[in-house]
Amino acid sequence: MAGFDPKWRDFPDYILGITKEIWEDRGLHTLQHYYAPDIIVRTPLSIVKGNDNVISATMGTLAEFPDRTLYGEDVIWSGNPEQGMLSSHRIISTATHANHGAFGQATNKKLQFRIIADCHAINNQINDEWMIRDVAAIAHQLGITSEAFARQQIEQGGGVESSPFPFTPEQDVAGPYTGIGNDNEFGQRYEDILQRLMRAEFSVIPQAYDRACIGEYTGGQTALSHAGIDQFWMSLRSAFPNATFKVHHRIGRNDDMMSPRAAIRWSLEGKHEGHGIFGKPSGKDVYIMGISHAEFGPWGLRREFTLFDETAVWKQILLQQG
Repeated sequence: MAGFDPKWRDFPDYILGITKEIWEDRGLHTLQHYYAPDIIVRTPLSIVKGNDNVISATMGTLAEFPDRTLYGEDVIWSGNPEQGMLSSHRIISTATHANHGAFGQATNKKLQFRIIADCHAINNQINDEWMIRDVAAIAHQLGITSEAFARQQIEQGGGVESSPFPFTPEQDVAGPYTGIGNDNEFGQRYEDILQRLMRAEFSVIPQAYDRACIGEYTGGQTALSHAGIDQFWMSLRSAFPNATFKVHHRIGRNDDMMSPRAAIRWSLEGKHEGHGIFGKPSGKDVYIMGISHAEFGPWGLRREFTLFDETAVWKQILLQQG
């Protein structure tokens, strides 16, 4: 771990350790040390530039959810310390909605949801990030739909005329990380599966997935076996049947005591012109930022995790509808 503090035994230990230190140990000041001053953080709802803005957003989240925990399920990574490393960090977070904030008046409801964050780190500092939080799962546990929550966000943002538009490639700025991952066979295998799904080749599911596969998907959904997995991917692709699917980053790994794994960051860009997860076709332009993780076993893909922000998609549709 050249260039990193020697207290971290490896890169996953660094990612897991600083996450706990910042959020649960209340070391928000350490963001000045662990995050670059000009860091770029992209989420489906926004792009944030600069460490001061990241610290401000972190304080706002902890004020609303003071007991928040972040349990690191996995860190799938590529690169090396000298040239920089990219981690795809999958998290299960718990929190109590204890105070007023971005999610409205306090409900005191207990929440559980996933996050996947892709972070580039070099010399003990993160300087580029793509992060997806399962906001739909939070909304559902608070008793509202993704669409209703998107409407609330628009109202809080000053209405259709003033509410900021979610992240799109046109808003993006070039960051320091320009890598595309690695060429490990399991990353390539998973990319091929996703490409086939996006070509409407849903027959790949019984061919490539373990019959007992479990899918963990956006909105806090859990799918069991081929039929449930088919339903998730079909409902997404059918809503955007002609949208362009693009893979931006691919990692595959074989690590001791773990299943072979893969992490893919992808996007879907095009018009909402089909029935599916977002209801009646609106004809509006939509950009979806997605991250998927997979674990493989002797009978194929055995666990799959896919996140995108349903509320950010709804917000794009609603803002264009006026």
